[in-house]
Amino acid sequence: MNTIKLIAACALLAGGNASFGHENMPHATRNAPVVKEQKAWGIAGDTQAVARTITIRMTDDMRFTPRHIEVREGETVRLRAENKGQVLHEIVIGTKPELDAHAEMMAKHPGMEHDEPYMAHVGAGKKGDIVWQFNRAGQFDFACLIAGHYQAGMTGTITVLPRKP
Repeated sequence: MNTIKLIAACALLAGGNASFGHENMPHATRNAPVVKEQKAWGIAGDTQAVARTITIRMTDDMRFTPRHIEVREGETVRLRAENKGQVLHEIVIGTKPELDAHAEMMAKHPGMEHDEPYMAHVGAGKKGDIVWQFNRAGQFDFACLIAGHYQAGMTGTITVLPRKP
């Protein structure tokens, strides 16, 4: 038993000196059904209900194009994130306070795995989709929360206009 503890302690010490970046960590794949949880900015959408696709390009200059999108309350949209850069990027939808908190956590724990329906991790030269129903009017945000990317200004805004009467 002491040998096992010694091996575990050595592994922890050796790993503690290594530098693991979030971009090198595997992310869960979505083989399981999406859990639909109401958020302030909406809920996971059904692909059959997608009204339109909005393409958002991500680059290594830490910018999204476009940086602002507009949707209508009740609309289900496919956000297609295209990574035109050479490093991993992600797009995460949320409120500014929630993105701030998540970014702070990512800076402290860059290897943290996370996968929710309101985020997509996109490797260099790849595409990733978020299918989202914007069922709440308001101003929301999206960002790349990889350590350093958010801090460099890799953010954008979403305006959800009220339903038409």
